[in-house]
Amino acid sequence: MKKTLFIFTFAACCFISGIAQTTPAGTSEVNITNQKFVLPNGLTVLVHEDHSDPIVYVDVTYHVGSAREQQGRSGFAHFFEHMMFQGSKHVGDDQHFKIVTEAGGTMNGTTNSDRTNYYETGPANQLEKILWLESDRMGFLLDSVTQRKFEVQRSTVINERGQRYDNAPYGLVGEKIGEALYPQGHPYSTTTIGYIEDLKRADVNDLKRFYMRWYGPNNAVLTIAGDVKTAEAMKLVERYFGSIKKGPEVTAQKITPFKLESTRYISYEDNIKFPQVNYAYPSADINSKDDAALDVLATILSGSQGSPLYKGFIESGKAVAANAFQYSRELAGQFQITIRANNPDRLLADIDRDLAEILKKWEAKGVTDDDLSKYKAQYQSDLYNRLSTVQGKGGTLASNFTFYGDADYLRHEIERYMSVSKEDVMRVYETYIKNKPAVILSCLPKGKVELKVQPDNWKMPERTIETESAEYKKLKYEEPKDIFNRSKMPLAPGMRQWRAPGYMDVKLLGNSNIPIIMVSNNEIPKVSILVTFRSGHRFEAKEKSGLAELTAAMLGKSTLKTKADEIENKLDRMGSSVNFSAGDEDITISIQCLKQNLEATIKIVNESLYEPLFDNAEFEIEKKRQMDRIAQLPNNAAATADIAYKKVLYGTEHIMSYPSIGTTETVGKLQVQDVKDYYEKMKSNLYHVVAIGEMVRPEAEKNLEFLSKLQVTPKVDVVEPEIPKIDKTRIYFVDKKNAAQSEIRVGHMGVPFIAAPMYQKCVILNFSFAGSFNSRLNSSLRELKGWTYGVRGSFSGTKFAGPYTISGGFKANATDSTITEIFKELKKYADKGMTDDELQFTKLSIYQSEALKYESPNQKLAFLKKVMDFNLPRNFMEEQNNVLKTVTKQDLNSIARFRLPYNNMIIVVVGDKATNLDKVKKLGYEVVEMDVNGKLIN
Repeated sequence: MKKTLFIFTFAACCFISGIAQTTPAGTSEVNITNQKFVLPNGLTVLVHEDHSDPIVYVDVTYHVGSAREQQGRSGFAHFFEHMMFQGSKHVGDDQHFKIVTEAGGTMNGTTNSDRTNYYETGPANQLEKILWLESDRMGFLLDSVTQRKFEVQRSTVINERGQRYDNAPYGLVGEKIGEALYPQGHPYSTTTIGYIEDLKRADVNDLKRFYMRWYGPNNAVLTIAGDVKTAEAMKLVERYFGSIKKGPEVTAQKITPFKLESTRYISYEDNIKFPQVNYAYPSADINSKDDAALDVLATILSGSQGSPLYKGFIESGKAVAANAFQYSRELAGQFQITIRANNPDRLLADIDRDLAEILKKWEAKGVTDDDLSKYKAQYQSDLYNRLSTVQGKGGTLASNFTFYGDADYLRHEIERYMSVSKEDVMRVYETYIKNKPAVILSCLPKGKVELKVQPDNWKMPERTIETESAEYKKLKYEEPKDIFNRSKMPLAPGMRQWRAPGYMDVKLLGNSNIPIIMVSNNEIPKVSILVTFRSGHRFEAKEKSGLAELTAAMLGKSTLKTKADEIENKLDRMGSSVNFSAGDEDITISIQCLKQNLEATIKIVNESLYEPLFDNAEFEIEKKRQMDRIAQLPNNAAATADIAYKKVLYGTEHIMSYPSIGTTETVGKLQVQDVKDYYEKMKSNLYHVVAIGEMVRPEAEKNLEFLSKLQVTPKVDVVEPEIPKIDKTRIYFVDKKNAAQSEIRVGHMGVPFIAAPMYQKCVILNFSFAGSFNSRLNSSLRELKGWTYGVRGSFSGTKFAGPYTISGGFKANATDSTITEIFKELKKYADKGMTDDELQFTKLSIYQSEALKYESPNQKLAFLKKVMDFNLPRNFMEEQNNVLKTVTKQDLNSIARFRLPYNNMIIVVVGDKATNLDKVKKLGYEVVEMDVNGKLIN
């Protein structure tokens, strides 16, 4: 896990919208231009103007996280984050999401150990509405906190814990490490999600007091970034936030440094395939001078194919994963190393000895100048990516002010990382890692306790349940007094017109038939190129499923001239990245580099594309890695559900009924010659090229000329087996013993994108039913009943017909009730259709959200790829907007009866058979059992 860091060096002048740059004495600095204000109630306000896109980002960060919780009261900060979305005095129940979505925006909230933030990104004309919403829940929340909402959100949080922790492979690793690494009662000894018993013990008044203690304006920073004028924005801030009373004083936490006297060995059994060993060393907090050097150390140890952990464990075939990272927080830090074996019976004691030997060997060599230059170049590239959006810039300002008290801390952060030396890295290795006590956690497959590194020598003490501390006593809620009518939601002024990116055609001298389009963009000095071949999973033979993915992996390895690790080194030194990847319908080459390094990066791509070595030893390593990933799939309930669903939907003869990664049988039979043959086929199926960056047409033509040797195939004919008809709705049940949740999939075969405008009408139809947070399904199953962390449905058509699928993880004891509720809502929507309000909500949401879709380079690249994938005309956005504008409720309701066939759907359930199968059978559907690989049992 890497923190967001910002390293910056200049080789050429550039322009980033809203970024101030200076170059004193040959040293470059970057700072996000902003103005800071403090209201009389203590609220800090940061405003950053960026007029490049008609978008605004608003962030309210409260300096409170799980570190402020008492023992026995874990999970309160995260629980309260959920409650903040349930409505406030002037905003109706569950309306926060709906109002922002209807305005064309997106929103969310996150909680960690040290802070909680709430944020929205939307069209710039919606700023006042967003500030009205955020201020209402800062100042007027308590009147809307009811016992019913409390109970529903408690259930939702417990479901979230089940989905992300208890029911996820290796999901409890972080919790177990925190318990053993930190002293009992330390703020980091519990996870942010909290313990279920603590959540069940809490009552609604606990949450109200938590709000009054920590959610005052004097403990918050409000950040506004984007297409705004500072003076106008501050008038709105003063109007909506100025009357909110200051909260209790908040002082910095002071924690006595701790250390481990000896290594603690702990273990637990999990529903996993491969054993894993985790090392956690006490290290430096985010304010320490050692934090940066520890980040560099982690990257050197595991961040590349040439790193010691990669070579010692992955390349040697001893592990499927080997990572190191520095996890620093406000009060403390921990340096972690994780090794996951690639053999179900691998003794973790052997891995422990291997790690010691690998580190000893690396230590003798030490850190090189090349290690540092690669690290810093990559962070230069990462900085540009982060600062390419108003959310990236606004979020950085908010975080820096919260943790460092300085919104402009970015320049100091740059200095910290740019000044890291070889000696610094070796010093922190000696100080925190070498021969130092650690928590060593063995995560074991069930029933294989003999694989642990050493016998456990530490046991978690009985948890203390503290009485509520004095700081929560005598808190009094004072409702703000306004001089305006806050109950009236502000209207948005006229929207600044958004425009999809304009693009130009590029013609190559050697092969003018290659379809290439590009957007010239100078907001950041980077170039992004995507080369697409019609050679993905759909075009494999089913007996060779997984071949496209394996071929893409091999194209990223050695060439006839250069070893794989040296290719990676060359790219790292330039801050460039080149990735070959395979999807359902294509293989792509993704290229990102700084403008000044474009020619050198293209030279590497040219060599990888035309001169791959396809080395037998590398092939065996990549094949083994893919086989290991396949072996882990049955332990993941969501992956198991997806496999079973596709197997039934497409039928066993269709390639799409196989996972794109392949199966143990299909990948096990592949040979290096299969990759060579598929590669030759791929080269003759170039589909198109899209590019964005600081280039003019002649530059693009020159740098893309290397592609002219390829053959263009506009269309690849595929003869596919007929997809089975669904004669009636059935349930397919897969047993996952003792599962805390059931994964459910419901759906049928939908329509291809080429059926547009029919496809677009299907998307419009689904939006208010299952396509948004406030959809009927999510509102019912999450917000009203608390059975799930979230449920969504979507049409996924491409050039081929794709499924319409409803999916989610649901409370285990509500499995049968969930299926009943889904089909009740399906029948109601298909038979009676949507309401006038739902249609208006959908039209406004979809139309206004388009303003957010073309801001970042990656978003622009995705737009260009869509244009080329479907051969769309230049005015296709106008055509889609016209469909959205003119479609009627009657049109959509008539489509619903045909496109939501509730009597002809597949239902897949992955859950505990012992507690759920009999109840599911009572629903009245035919029930068929399947194994974890999607094969019928009866």
